[in-house]
Amino acid sequence: MDAVETAARNAKDASYRLQSLTQAVRNEALQEIAAALQDHADDIVKANQADVKEAEKAGLSKVLVKRLRYDHAKIKESVDSLFSLVKQEDPIGKIVSRTELDSGLVLERVTCPIGVIGVIFEARPEALVQISSLCLKSGNAVMLKGGSEAHRTNEALAKVIVHAVTDLDERFASAVQLLSTREEINQLLAMDQFVDLIIPRGSNQLVRFIKEHTKIPVLGHADGICHTYVDESADLDMAMSVCFDAKVQYPAVCNAMETLLVHENVALTFIPAMAERFQQAGVELRGDEGACTMAEMKEASEEDWSTEYNDLVLSIKIVSNLEEAVQHINRYGSHHSDAIVATDERAAQRFMDEVDSSSVMWNCSTRFADGFRYGLGAEVGISTNKTHARGPVGLEGLTIYKYRLRGSGHIVSDYVGESAKQFTHRKLL
Repeated sequence: MDAVETAARNAKDASYRLQSLTQAVRNEALQEIAAALQDHADDIVKANQADVKEAEKAGLSKVLVKRLRYDHAKIKESVDSLFSLVKQEDPIGKIVSRTELDSGLVLERVTCPIGVIGVIFEARPEALVQISSLCLKSGNAVMLKGGSEAHRTNEALAKVIVHAVTDLDERFASAVQLLSTREEINQLLAMDQFVDLIIPRGSNQLVRFIKEHTKIPVLGHADGICHTYVDESADLDMAMSVCFDAKVQYPAVCNAMETLLVHENVALTFIPAMAERFQQAGVELRGDEGACTMAEMKEASEEDWSTEYNDLVLSIKIVSNLEEAVQHINRYGSHHSDAIVATDERAAQRFMDEVDSSSVMWNCSTRFADGFRYGLGAEVGISTNKTHARGPVGLEGLTIYKYRLRGSGHIVSDYVGESAKQFTHRKLL
């Protein structure tokens, strides 16, 4: 038996043990992780600095280097996130529905952990902390494979987390495991008998590769092509603020705006002013034929409309109406996060109804599409799936449900034939 199979078997065993842990024990584990991160902060930062130095030497892009950094401020963010997660309602054991099938025969649907979660992520070390804590809070075991560019940081974080939880309670043994080599990814993807869900966080290429090479269900998104549409009814000062934040506040993430759509009736006023502010911030603009006549920018290609830049690059298109904006988003977007700026409530409602994305926004930045900002405590990722979980995936997205049926000697034979008893099917909850 090779190392990955052994790890997967151990994770499966751990997932059964975790189901018996009370919420109090799981919350205490998160508090122990928070304390351990603070106690070992200097060692973690030192490991990260070595990763960053090596990445810069290897010519890794500035965008990826920024994602890679995990300093004392980031550690504090992780600690704050852990305490926020402790306060979240227990996602396990919630009775979603209760139905009386007949007198004394009651069916309940109750939430339970998924089991073993395999997570493959790139660059961001804080993802390891977020994902581990969410899995532990929701009673799931987790197998993690981070990018090689962050291997020192990931090893330091995993060591801290594993020691913190196993010192608290031996039932956490093998609940958090870190894989170390690229070859182990393919082995993990083949472990469908042990691993219940794969969550990829990284490049389009990574996500597509995983989806094409496993039988295990995959939760995530391949692209983050987000739009903001400035309607003819928009407050243009508000639109300028929202659009600037959506692109510039942090361009290297999946919920940053990649395409700006502007109604033709406000384009001549809005685009020159918006373009000037973007250009002052170092944003490279690419526009359609009409936008290019209103401000200095490169001509956009067909490829630009379906490109996730993850950088200070933005495509701009003028549309004749709301319908054209919605059609463009549904055709070129990635069903991630899209926003409208408008004072016309009917236009905004139509936009939010017809845009087929996991998050739709009105008069606010696409950058709000985030588990912590949504009050989920943290997130394991953002899903554009239409099954199980969608949008920022927090605790609820890491649960499934089971049916519990309680009777007192009931048998199916009594409900069959001419003299069969009748089901009541009375909703109790």
